[in-house]
Amino acid sequence: MKKIAIIGSGSWGAALGIYLAQNGNKVKIWSFNEDEKNMINNERKCVFLPKAVIPDSIICSSDFKEVLEDAEIVLHVTPSKFVRSTIKKYKEFIKDNQILVMCSKGFEAETELTLDDVIKEELPNIKYGILSGPSHAEEVSLNIPTALVIASTDDKVKNEIIEAFKSSTMRLYTSKDVRGVELGAALKNIIAFCAGVCVGLNLGDNTFAALLTRGLVEISRLGTAMGGEEKTFYGLTGLGDLIVTCGSMHSRNRRAGEMIGKGFSIEEAKKEIGMTIESIDNIDVAYKLSKKYNVEMPIVHTVYDVLYNGLEPKVAVENLMTRNLKEE
Repeated sequence: MKKIAIIGSGSWGAALGIYLAQNGNKVKIWSFNEDEKNMINNERKCVFLPKAVIPDSIICSSDFKEVLEDAEIVLHVTPSKFVRSTIKKYKEFIKDNQILVMCSKGFEAETELTLDDVIKEELPNIKYGILSGPSHAEEVSLNIPTALVIASTDDKVKNEIIEAFKSSTMRLYTSKDVRGVELGAALKNIIAFCAGVCVGLNLGDNTFAALLTRGLVEISRLGTAMGGEEKTFYGLTGLGDLIVTCGSMHSRNRRAGEMIGKGFSIEEAKKEIGMTIESIDNIDVAYKLSKKYNVEMPIVHTVYDVLYNGLEPKVAVENLMTRNLKEE
């Protein structure tokens, strides 16, 4: 049994808490939202996971010290744009002998940094890892079989996380490619958004397959240019996560794209979905990184024009289909 602190009470934080508590671990969840905290403690429910039940053993608190003081493992599960600001609030309570695992996916928009770089800047002495893979919170909370990857350069981190997570419904693989796992997770949300646009435009399976395949090429191009290993992008945290995020209505990124394809505005999509949409927050970053690393990413550049330059989604598809022909 491990003592685990989860920073963030949204759908993924709550799902991880439910799973880990049912797997025999002692779990405390930190929440900034009083209503979410009270719902977890009093009703044993999470507003984002209507089919799931929060185990009675889980405690939810708004006090960082209470949640972190005796934890062996800390899972950070906030939207990417709040990662640094949240770490700054709890860093005084975290100890160097604790393990920090980043479960958020995305970039820090202001600096264009990956989240592992944010950890290194804010907590330079902490042992840390990245948890990622094809996993919808709704399914993890219901113990549906799932495979994830724990990426770290520290073997102790990987072993401790495997010990806490392993079960007949959760299989963990390990990786040393922290950068590749980070980038696959962040970039696939953008392609999932594009997949939603295709759905909103009532395009077919042919289009969907072309988008996923060429989208994966773009992810791999930028990912390797930034230091990731090519094989990572064709594994669970690249291809696997891309499939599950593009293909399911559980995905808020796909749902947001679908609304844009149907003619809704970004603000209308955000209001309808009611949760952070990482793809919208990170398309601008991916566009800038492609320029910085001189990487060809036509899908990313086109969806950037849809969101920021008023390009009509139908015209965006036509533009991509009529680009100069080339060898695959």
